Amino acid sequence: MKAHAKARHVRQSPYKVRRVLDLVRGLPVDEARVILTHTPRRAADPILKCLDSAVANAEHNLAVDSEELVVAEAFADEGPTLKRWRPRARGRATRIRKRTSHITIVVADTEEDA
Repeated sequence: MKAHAKARHVRQSPYKVRRVLDLVRGLPVDEARVILTHTPRRAADPILKCLDSAVANAEHNLAVDSEELVVAEAFADEGPTLKRWRPRARGRATRIRKRTSHITIVVADTEEDA
């Protein structure tokens, strides 16, 4: 059984979020939580919240014990980009792109992988 959770419009670039997601993909949920709580990157907090939400969805909707869950899939897609302007020399301006991410985490039983 699979359960998923999404965190949308996270104000960090997908490139930076993917670096943290690579640490927890394929791990049991307990190990993934420990790694995310001790990771010094800013993306670890929204990823941990999304992981907790996916585990809660699995427990509530599918009646699965959280001890048996594994992070089956974890990916970050690009969300909408906020466009801002920075003044430059001689009356010009350059664009600042403030990128956002959509984080998706899927947890599954360990029996399903076997």
